[in-house]
Amino acid sequence: MIMKKFVLFIILIMSAVSGMRLKADDVTFKATAPPAVVTGSQFRLVYEVNVSNSTDFRLPPGLEDNFDLLMGPSPSTNRSFIYENGKSTSSVSTTYTCIMMPKKEGAFELEPATVKIGNAEYKSNKLTIKVLPPDQASQQGGGVQQQSGGGGGNQAASPGVSAENIFMRMIVSNRSVYEQEGFLVTFKLYSLVDVTSIDNAKFPEFEGFLAQDIELNNNQLVLENYNGRNYQTLVLKQTVLYPQRSGKIEIGKGTIRAIIRVRNQTRSRGFFDSFFDYQDVAKELVSPPAAIDVKPLPPGKPASFSGAVGNFTMSSDISRTELKANEAVTLKLTVKGNGNIKLLKNPEVRFPNDFEIYDPKVDNNIRVSAAGASGTKTIEYMAIPRYAGDFEIPAVNFSYFDTKAGAYKTLSSEPFRLQVEKGEEGSEAPVVSNFTNRENVKFLGKDIRYIKINNVHFVSAREIFFGSFLYVVAYLMITVLFIVFFIIYRKQVKENSNIALVRTKKANKMAVKRLKQAEKLLKDNREEAFYEEVLRALWGYLSDKLNMPQSELTKENVAAELAGSGVDGALTNEFLEIINTCEFARYAPNRTSGAMDKLFAETVDAIGKMENTIKK
Repeated sequence: MIMKKFVLFIILIMSAVSGMRLKADDVTFKATAPPAVVTGSQFRLVYEVNVSNSTDFRLPPGLEDNFDLLMGPSPSTNRSFIYENGKSTSSVSTTYTCIMMPKKEGAFELEPATVKIGNAEYKSNKLTIKVLPPDQASQQGGGVQQQSGGGGGNQAASPGVSAENIFMRMIVSNRSVYEQEGFLVTFKLYSLVDVTSIDNAKFPEFEGFLAQDIELNNNQLVLENYNGRNYQTLVLKQTVLYPQRSGKIEIGKGTIRAIIRVRNQTRSRGFFDSFFDYQDVAKELVSPPAAIDVKPLPPGKPASFSGAVGNFTMSSDISRTELKANEAVTLKLTVKGNGNIKLLKNPEVRFPNDFEIYDPKVDNNIRVSAAGASGTKTIEYMAIPRYAGDFEIPAVNFSYFDTKAGAYKTLSSEPFRLQVEKGEEGSEAPVVSNFTNRENVKFLGKDIRYIKINNVHFVSAREIFFGSFLYVVAYLMITVLFIVFFIIYRKQVKENSNIALVRTKKANKMAVKRLKQAEKLLKDNREEAFYEEVLRALWGYLSDKLNMPQSELTKENVAAELAGSGVDGALTNEFLEIINTCEFARYAPNRTSGAMDKLFAETVDAIGKMENTIKK
């Protein structure tokens, strides 16, 4: 007994010391309450601070304007001590509990409560409480309906559940949207009965949309007033959809199976033998389909528009404006906003002709919530100037369609002027651009050798090579080879000066390089990265093969350009079908590796056919 008291005393001392050593940054003062309550019902408003020496607790100002304080605030202190694996941890907290009752309906925001710890005052978080009206059917005995079954007096009733007591809704935030405009679809369960479990959930595949699911971290029951009844509701699924075409698009129905616990009354012969038991009843719930009216984007698209829909801002930055030849410069663009930001194409940056350009590096920081997809997309463009001089990078334009204003808007960065000085020795030597890594040619001087005087070997006139038949043949061969080399070299220089022709010839090689990366992702079963890499390979191949800038790469422009190059419609449709499959597959669930293998083979085959069709 004495030993237990001693241990308890030590625990209290350690808890007090840990509370005294608590830093101001470690103090947490949190308020909690139900998000929704019913008029005339009591609820708990709890404030918790993780110290034991708090004083002068004050409720939020104006609290009693909308709520009656029935009891409290009642303080209580909780202490805990854990000793595990030779280490001890302790915690202490003080809780202030209030019993409240709302005076009227509406949504009310509670200001922070305050408490003092030492000489410092701390504030809790704000709370929003929605007060619902009373249930209209509460006085009518609504709830689980009993459907009697056949049998004698000792037979148990066969309980059933009314469609008014439990059902599922598909809630669409906006049924009239523009193409590529995001909207929220929520599947929610409404119940007046005790649901023990939910299974066999089947939701639509959202054909015609790109879907981004919202992760439900805190999925709890919340009171909601619907058609005069106060239901316990549970969000089953939330998805942000982006329509890919205009017209009427239907979202299919969703189904779940709910296991409901209902009370079943069983009566025996005796009056006092009457009792209640419970049984589980399975009920299939179906949400009806919904039709979405998708409006096409209006005409008058700016030249820099590439499908961005939403509300965005853009900022730009350059690593430096003064550098030497053969040193890298990085231009960074940051697009921020809400909309189809994950699908944005990189804005086109026009570097001077004498700059070697590398593939941009893209960093996405995007969060999907009920408000849509929002965040930032950062693109870094790296280029290397090969010659000295003064250059200018023109302003970068980025256009998007503002759904709220119903108009196109264009954002522009500032132009950047670069002062490039001569690089190290030899760096100013001419370099032919072939879009590969290159090194400067350095000319090394050679020392004059001394005349060799030892071990002299005299050659007779018969052995003299100069003027002989072999000498003449060798001279002619060298002359012919020089002429051939000169012609090939001039042709190569001429072709390299034609950037469009170089891009066309390198298109297949670059596509094969990217497809090798896609094949590696396929073997690693990295589904989303695989489809993104295949899509990047196709767009890059078409951009190089057709000599089209990234800003003009749309499905309509590509189809028109391929038709003008003599490509038949079947091959064009095959390319566009692969692109559509990649775009949909990045967001469609339950894709198999077999589908990925098939898509990879179709992509390789389509590029091979295109190479045989367009030969430049």
